Amino acid sequence: MINAIILKGTGIITEMDVLIAVMGYIIVFLALLLLYFVFSSIPRILSWRKNYLMKKQGKECKDECNGIPGDVLAAISIALYLHANEYHDEESHSITIKKVSRNYSPWSSKIYGLSEISSIKSN
Repeated sequence: MINAIILKGTGIITEMDVLIAVMGYIIVFLALLLLYFVFSSIPRILSWRKNYLMKKQGKECKDECNGIPGDVLAAISIALYLHANEYHDEESHSITIKKVSRNYSPWSSKIYGLSEISSIKSN
């Protein structure tokens, strides 16, 4: 006999239901853990491949080969930040609604609806 928990107004929860829920949580957690390890290993794999290709060409890879130095990246990021904020102005936080007159267009006309097309095809 299967043990069950009876909840008011919601039905019966059996051991199988609890097992399915726990297995679902475990599968999702393991999938997230796997994705974390995959994404965290991508830079190491790319660095290894770059070093391998450099050695294959006969070049020795030094510290400058592994990437851009941190002070250069900091200078670039500050320049981009200042450039992006240079053109940003303060908004007045007021909404203005302007009436726009639109000319008649047969593309937006309701005269040529789908009902007229279906009556033409049936004839």
